[in-house]
Order: sequence, then structure tokens, then C-alpha cells
Amino acid sequence: MFVHKKRKPGYQIQPPLTSLIDIIFMLLIYFMLTTNFIVEEGIKIKLPNAQASAPQVKQEITVFVDKEGTTYISNKEIPIDTLYARIKEMIGNNTDRLVVVKADKTVVLNKAVRVMDIAKAAGASRLCLATEKGL
Repeated sequence: MFVHKKRKPGYQIQPPLTSLIDIIFMLLIYFMLTTNFIVEEGIKIKLPNAQASAPQVKQEITVFVDKEGTTYISNKEIPIDTLYARIKEMIGNNTDRLVVVKADKTVVLNKAVRVMDIAKAAGASRLCLATEKGL
């Protein structure tokens, strides 16, 4: 009569998942904390809609015009008579810098055009009027 030995089941290798999960969560927290979030400037304006608007990758100088016609550069109110000197100072010798005019959609067109004219006179060769992507 044959006697068969019972085979013991082999040991299975189980990697320690707890330490791997800890590392994944630490990496997740690291990337969440180091990510740059886009922050819009604090001037309340409603941009006009346009069908063919394209996002600007590099905005050098942004001039805001609110619904009352007040002009702002980097959240600081700039009187219209000193706007020329401020833009000229920001442009310096680099006439290729982009000047973006973000005008409220309810502002009188004359005020937005006046800001663009001042920027052009200050030496800006590249101007654009900001819009929101429409449906």
C-alpha cells in the first residue's frame, strides 16, 4: 500500500501594503500642496462673450476697466491721466510685451478704446481685448 505524504501548502509572499499605501498618500499630499492654482484678480468685471476667443498663454500687462470706466493695473486704481506713464514704465525697452485690456461688457466702448489708444501711444506693439468663450 502506498502512503502519500500530505503536502504542506507553500508560503505565499505578501508584500506589505500598508507602507505602500502610506507612500502613495504622502505623494498625493505633496503634489496637492505644491500645485499652482490659478487665481483671478479681484476686480469685478463681466467680460464680453466671443465665439472665436483663444486663451492667452502669456499675459504681460493687464489693464482692467470696470463698469464705471475706472482703470486698474494689478488691483491698484490708476487714474486715466497717469495710465500712459505707468504703461510706458512697465513696457520699458521691450515693445513686444503684450497688453491685455479686460473691460467690463457694460462699459462704454469709448473708454475701452481710449485705454487701448493710451497703451499703443505708450509703446505697446501687441494689444488684445479680453473676452470670455461664448457658447
